[in-house]
Amino acid sequence: MKNKRTILYVDDEEINLMLFEINFKEKYHVIGTDSPLKGLQILKDNHEISVVISDMRMPEMNGIQFIKKAKKKFPKICYFILTGYDITDEIAEALNNKLINFYFKKPFNMKEIDTSIQKVFS
Repeated sequence: MKNKRTILYVDDEEINLMLFEINFKEKYHVIGTDSPLKGLQILKDNHEISVVISDMRMPEMNGIQFIKKAKKKFPKICYFILTGYDITDEIAEALNNKLINFYFKKPFNMKEIDTSIQKVFS
């Protein structure tokens, strides 16, 4: 059986973490955390992670700030933002500068996320 790709999903809302894992656990190995700071530690400890999906608005730092820190240390990982709001200038700039591969709107669309991940690795 083919190995599953490992995704780190960062979201400060527990219900979103649970829903993401339920929806994607068949196809991907999902590691979820409610904290960007914990997310940085998880990246350090789990070298098999190839995709990071982060919520945009979180208490410790926003998703773009988290991804900037993560990408400095782990540049080969593909990064995505998930937001409940319209695209912001900050997200548009992150896309233009190739900090993130894509952004998704909440509520998340499983097929859109899966298709975007597949495109990155095809």
